[in-house]
Amino acid sequence: MLRTVEITRYVTPLREGSSLPALVEADDGRQYVIKFRGAGHGEKALIAELIVGEIGRALDLAVPELVLAVLPESIARAESHDEIRDLLGWSIGLNIGLEFVPGALALDLTRMPPEGPDWAADVVWFDDLTINPDRTPRNANLIVGDGRTVLIDHGSALYVHHAWTDPDEHARRPFERIAEHVLLPFAGSIHDAEARLAGRLKPATLDAIVDAVPDEWLRDERFGGIAGERDAYRRYLSARLDARAIWVAEVERARMRVQHAAVA
Repeated sequence: MLRTVEITRYVTPLREGSSLPALVEADDGRQYVIKFRGAGHGEKALIAELIVGEIGRALDLAVPELVLAVLPESIARAESHDEIRDLLGWSIGLNIGLEFVPGALALDLTRMPPEGPDWAADVVWFDDLTINPDRTPRNANLIVGDGRTVLIDHGSALYVHHAWTDPDEHARRPFERIAEHVLLPFAGSIHDAEARLAGRLKPATLDAIVDAVPDEWLRDERFGGIAGERDAYRRYLSARLDARAIWVAEVERARMRVQHAAVA
């Protein structure tokens, strides 16, 4: 599903990101924002970025194209800044890149997004499905470019995979932090969003997305091998989708509370 490119030039670090992503040029002549496997949460963050980003794209949300980005050793060695050189040295090989959106600005969070309330509800539903804690006023990860609102930075989602503690129970649980979602005050019915979106995530679609995760990122020894770890993601996403009646009802109640409070 994903193209593979080779990084040809490290352009600049993007220090607004805690994991020190970077803008690079690749051998296809395009620029990408790279998330490096040598940063904080390692391959787990890259897996979340890939799976959640591709789910967003399957739902027709504006997520930048994702690519697998190969970092050559020669570029890592050439970096003069100690911190960056260390990060690149730990990241030689396969990383993940998001298509760079030039001239993008942060979304104005004081007014209804230009796409309207149905779109806001769709994003809330998507973030609840994927347990994404990073769409709050502190860290909205929404940018406006080319006349549309673009969703970025999904590496903190699916956080169950850092410990895999009771994943079946976790999948059924309402996501409490969704009440802090930056788009909840503007969102239309989450039940209507479910009706629009859930049917787009067929089992074959989820299987293809999980299968796109590179084998070399699947190193969790708890599963006894790559196939077992890959299957854990399939089971969790399927269980989360199957349990949507529980968490959709909860986020709909949160939406009503937030919107009633705003007009009170």
